[in-house]
Amino acid sequence: MSAATTAGAPPRLRPPSVAAPRRGATRFWANLVLIVIGILFAAPLAWVVLASIDSAATYRVAWPTSPTLENFADVLTPELTLRPLANSLLLSTAAAAVTVVASVLAAYPLSRYRSRFHAPFLYSVLFASCLPITAIMVPVYSLFVQVRLINQPWAVALFLAASALPMALWMTKNFMDSVPVSLEEAAWVDGASALRALWTIVVPLMRPALSVVFVFVFLQAWGNFFVPFVLLLTPDWQPAAVSIYAFFGQYGTVAYGRLAAYSLLYSLPVLGLYLLVTRGLGGSFALSGAVKG
Repeated sequence: MSAATTAGAPPRLRPPSVAAPRRGATRFWANLVLIVIGILFAAPLAWVVLASIDSAATYRVAWPTSPTLENFADVLTPELTLRPLANSLLLSTAAAAVTVVASVLAAYPLSRYRSRFHAPFLYSVLFASCLPITAIMVPVYSLFVQVRLINQPWAVALFLAASALPMALWMTKNFMDSVPVSLEEAAWVDGASALRALWTIVVPLMRPALSVVFVFVFLQAWGNFFVPFVLLLTPDWQPAAVSIYAFFGQYGTVAYGRLAAYSLLYSLPVLGLYLLVTRGLGGSFALSGAVKG
């Protein structure tokens, strides 16, 4: 066929594409599902906000007839809110700090060295993270009674750290694998020890990842009700997760308005920690430019 014939031939008509209508339908149903999920999450949050300013709040979502801050004034007492929140901050911060330090020290040899026990140990750690806390509370309570650690906040913080360590170790080890070993080798050439290279080279580069681990452990300890309820007997040491039980009265009566106000106050430290961490995170490891090709 000649070039002239090819150039003069009429263009071929392509069949109409059905990809665009299918893509539009998929996007519509995806948005619809997301809207339904958002409504399901927004309804309980709307009840908490509306009930906290309603003096006659019930379990139903309703607009308050006469909005008031009386519920917040009733719960903002040292015995009911301030002291339990301070106890929760101490327990959660101590547990998260101990867990981060222990996970860094334990993840370093797992990330930098290999042995035949490497994989079995990691799978054992992963299995330990799957054990429910209620399954081991009976022997833990017996141990605390025998060594006289009942009603000791520091012992409870250590137990919370130990219970969160398996998952934190697994996370920290995976994060540490992304830090190049060549950076440590350069520090070793300059005369630094392995421990000094860990704290001066690896840990600063892992700061965003360690912040994630810290928040993960902090949230676990902050919302833990069962462990402090069993191991802390004195109300002066009980955290906010346990003191919230005071709003559930006898014979099924519940102070819904005070419960909602207390729930909002209970969530403020966690929101503050989240905003603080997200402002300090760079989004990823700051490794760009650290290794020259």
